[in-house]
Amino acid sequence: MAHATALTYTTAAAAKNVDRRRHSRVPVNILGRFMLEDRREYPCQIVDMSPGGAAMIAPVPARVGERIIAYVDHIGRIEGEVVREIEGGFAMRINAPLRKRDKLANVLTWLANRDVLNLPEDRRHERFTPKNPITQIVLPDGRSYKSRIIDVSLSGASLKTEVKPEIGMAIGIGKMRARVVRHTEDGIAVEFANIQNRDLLEKHIS
Repeated sequence: MAHATALTYTTAAAAKNVDRRRHSRVPVNILGRFMLEDRREYPCQIVDMSPGGAAMIAPVPARVGERIIAYVDHIGRIEGEVVREIEGGFAMRINAPLRKRDKLANVLTWLANRDVLNLPEDRRHERFTPKNPITQIVLPDGRSYKSRIIDVSLSGASLKTEVKPEIGMAIGIGKMRARVVRHTEDGIAVEFANIQNRDLLEKHIS
């Protein structure tokens, strides 16, 4: 298949996985958070995944047909609906356009072969707490509010703040531009407009 050329590193097993990656599930062990329809948010662990679906271990059940939005390390944002219950969690169907599915397939193939090929750790979505976790969020009308950074990655951040701007609103965080993607119990989660390296991120976000 043409998709196999998307990767420059393969083993015989990896090449087979690339050919079948649109349909086959890949065993993984990645962490994230998910939100139910009532906007309650919980941690989760993805145990297997394909471009079209994922199985996750979760501390609470979800009903079949319920819409789920999840933010997963290395993967980013996925959304879809619950298709069945599994022991300790549930399986969901991922709703995404073809371009997003192709991108997801590449990441899953990388994850599947990371240990086999001794590949370096992918840090695109690794979460960390900056040395100075205090920052200011600035709304479009110029109002600013002191906030605490709970954790941050190169693509987004979770903040503890008293104000909760509307989902989709563009705001400033320190010198960074971001968009509110969800509300949490203690504040908000955002995605950055531009991805920077970790050193610049630490400098600009606080």
